[in-house]
Amino acid sequence: MTDSLRIRKEDVKHRMDSGEEVVFIDVRNPGPWEQAARKIKGAIRIGLKELDQRLGSIPKDKPVVTYCT
Repeated sequence: MTDSLRIRKEDVKHRMDSGEEVVFIDVRNPGPWEQAARKIKGAIRIGLKELDQRLGSIPKDKPVVTYCT
């Protein structure tokens, strides 16, 4: 088994188009995040360094997709 699971953007879109609510977590570092022209509306912003401490704030009843650059 791999250490991480990957999903294609087309698959995420299909799930969302089917009515599934997906939680997005933006794990980009502060600099790239601030400079980004595009951000996913409603995404939870959690830096990788703080991810372990914020696990409790991530919904457990919905699929979660993390992303970075």
